[in-house]
Amino acid sequence: MSDVGGTPVLRAPAHQVSPRAVPFWTVSALIGDAVLVVAALVAWLLIPGVPSWVGLIVALAAALAVAHVVLMPRIRFRVHRWEVTDTAVHTREGWIGRQSRIAPLSRVQTVDSRQGALMRLFGLSSITVTTASAAGPITVDCLDQDTARDVVARLTAITAATADDAT
Repeated sequence: MSDVGGTPVLRAPAHQVSPRAVPFWTVSALIGDAVLVVAALVAWLLIPGVPSWVGLIVALAAALAVAHVVLMPRIRFRVHRWEVTDTAVHTREGWIGRQSRIAPLSRVQTVDSRQGALMRLFGLSSITVTTASAAGPITVDCLDQDTARDVVARLTAITAATADDAT
């Protein structure tokens, strides 16, 4: 945080997610979008009596899916950032909308890591920091496996050294 004319200004978190997040998000979006477009195409071709203009909607959906697969991963990579300091966890995420979250480490209750099958293929992990907040947990997606392991260890050490009970 810095001051601009006496008003505190929140800076962006310091770290980007792994560059491997871009191909991961691309493949993930490709799988999801392909399933939807193929299902719509099959339904349009196999259901009798469907008006021909429905084909235009299927084509539009396919074009939007291509744009999603091409644009979304790159935009997310530029936006998604994270930082762990001695006092807080700070994240920023989104690709259409933006969300920034800051959780004081004194409020951390659990630190979890997650790695799905596709993430494992790309050597990525996510960490989730659960706090005593009604807003829910903070997740840092698409970190290198080693970075995620180090962050979990660091958060565990910092929170274990805190005398408060995080409630």
